[in-house]
Amino acid sequence: MKLRNWQASCISKALKHYLNGNSHFLALATPGSGKTLMASQLADQLLKNDLIDLIICFSPSTIVSQDFSQSLQLIINERFDGLLGAKGHSLTYQSLQYLDRDFWLLFDRYRVFVIFEEIHHCAGSTIDNANAWGEQIILNIQNKAKYTLALTGTPWRSDNTPIVLSNYMPSNKISCDYVYGLSEAIQDDVCRVPQIFAVDNNNITVADGIEIKTFSSFKCLLSESIVQYQEIIENEKVVKYVISSAHKKLNLIRVKNSDAAGLIVTSSVEHARQVSELMKDCFNEDAAVVTYRENEPTSIIQQFRHANTKWIISVGMISEGTNIPRLQVCCHLTNIKTEMHFRQVLGRILRVTISKNQEAVMYMPAEPKLLEYAHRVKQDIPFEADVVKFENMIKPVKANDDELGKAITFNKVKGVSSNKGLELNGANIGYTATSVSNSTEEDFLTSSYEKVVNIFGKFEQESLALGVSELSAPRL
Repeated sequence: MKLRNWQASCISKALKHYLNGNSHFLALATPGSGKTLMASQLADQLLKNDLIDLIICFSPSTIVSQDFSQSLQLIINERFDGLLGAKGHSLTYQSLQYLDRDFWLLFDRYRVFVIFEEIHHCAGSTIDNANAWGEQIILNIQNKAKYTLALTGTPWRSDNTPIVLSNYMPSNKISCDYVYGLSEAIQDDVCRVPQIFAVDNNNITVADGIEIKTFSSFKCLLSESIVQYQEIIENEKVVKYVISSAHKKLNLIRVKNSDAAGLIVTSSVEHARQVSELMKDCFNEDAAVVTYRENEPTSIIQQFRHANTKWIISVGMISEGTNIPRLQVCCHLTNIKTEMHFRQVLGRILRVTISKNQEAVMYMPAEPKLLEYAHRVKQDIPFEADVVKFENMIKPVKANDDELGKAITFNKVKGVSSNKGLELNGANIGYTATSVSNSTEEDFLTSSYEKVVNIFGKFEQESLALGVSELSAPRL
């Protein structure tokens, strides 16, 4: 399999790093650039040169773990199921806490190469500041593995704790052994140039009893903490407009790419269900829905990857590491507002394919933090490009759909809000991104993205179930 230039360069540097006596290598590569293939090829070369005996891979979710397993098995041409005689195993980070002494003895008896996908989920420079996954890595892997490879597309944590196994410069920036950014990936035709559409409004009215307040943008509205962002992304009119624009764009792309697909990232299971119903009622589209409440969420993602279905709706299940190349449009309708999550969601639509149309389009409300992240993405583009655009919410997306242009009623009664009363008309075309601190939103999906995949939600339940099944078979 032909490697991209950056992949070959990274492998060469990682091999030299290892032969020079180093035990850890951190590679930063932009989402969608092909980290899985690079790591698999490196593992293959280490095996062929008799530098290692076994390979263990850890990933943040079941779907990514399965993808790594398949890639390693294909490249190495050996079984990679963790059973006797296999060359290794691919596990979730959650399983770290349930591996027994017999498993860890492998590191004493064999030369083990460990791959950490999306290493930023594992925190800790010492046991004192480590999270659950980082603690296990420090105790059982850090000084025992023959060689470790850490991969990330977003090398930071929202809680500002250090990433496990990493070194930091005096400026508190992480020290990477290899860097392949979005700018380089676009120049090499590895990643697409994104377009980010921010939906805003310059005539917002909030009725609180007899008091009526008007606002000129979402930024102004949110700065006074009268309406939380959660209420905006769950407002039917806002959601309908954002999805209408995205749906229209996807249909245009599918004229050339018949299998192109879209991703809608929502804030909760209930929110996902509501969006699914809206897709059916307004656009006659049966979207796939993947949340922790589905019986087999990994199977849903796998089926969607190879299907022709237009849309998939997710709550934290399709973000980092999940490879669905046909995704080209996404809607950011989640209340997770960290830059890491923003870039990981955007990364799902950036992977270049052989299709004729290579557009990558994200739609989102014009929330200040998200706009700040969008403008930072623009700075990563290696040439002048109109990356961030603004869409007028007042105009109907379809000529016969005047509902999208009507006012939305949103009443606030004694601080308790309903989904009716936010009157939206007009649009703010000349919006400038500015960071604004909103009121604290105490929700398990908003506290931080790391917590979603690290402690709470489906990732804990799904990975725990997988961890049990992984450990039930005879292991290496």
